[in-house]
Amino acid sequence: MMKHYTKHPKHFVAVDCVILGYDEGELCLLLYPRGFEPSKGAWSLMGGFVQDDESSDAAAKRVLKQTIGLEDIFMEQVAAFSNPNRDPEERVISLAYYALVRMDEHDKACVRENGAHWWPISELPEMIFDHGQMVEQALVKLQQEAGYRLIGKELLADKFTLLQLRKLYEAIFRREFDPGNFRKKILSLNVLERLNEKDSSESKKGAFYYSCKNEVTERGLDRIVKV
Repeated sequence: MMKHYTKHPKHFVAVDCVILGYDEGELCLLLYPRGFEPSKGAWSLMGGFVQDDESSDAAAKRVLKQTIGLEDIFMEQVAAFSNPNRDPEERVISLAYYALVRMDEHDKACVRENGAHWWPISELPEMIFDHGQMVEQALVKLQQEAGYRLIGKELLADKFTLLQLRKLYEAIFRREFDPGNFRKKILSLNVLERLNEKDSSESKKGAFYYSCKNEVTERGLDRIVKV
């Protein structure tokens, strides 16, 4: 077999996963204490090296499966991080992905096995290398996604109130929304189905539960939020 690239430099390629969940009004990030040098014991995103027989997407899906025990969840590439000095050990180019996980569905035993911990976005610890930059860029990507497509199915329970949906959007965009305007905008999109069931915890009158209409959640929508 001819080797045409032998004179060119060779680099390691890795994936790092920004795994986001939502719990009690706050976005959370899954981190684990790195198990090897360099920076052993420091907080790190979940990641791994791309193997010879897989694409970067396949590597990210493998990491997610091993970490949280889930497949077929929302995942999107954020960016490539290629600063020559980003990893003090070797030249490693990392492709960052972000994934959205329902906190009531992930495998808690998998998380414990990795020593991982859910951190509120507002209280993140210092992370290794450029992982903090990866998180910030992932959050910008999430805002862009949520601005044009209803993010609810990926992070909320199967049924939710409009208040719960608004609180999720406030957590994503890190600001408050006018309740009336948010309700009017969301209902105008015709992407929710109102259920014949109420949550009585929000008020004496109760608030109707809604669910996402599966047939329209993937299509492009009018802008929900201006980023």
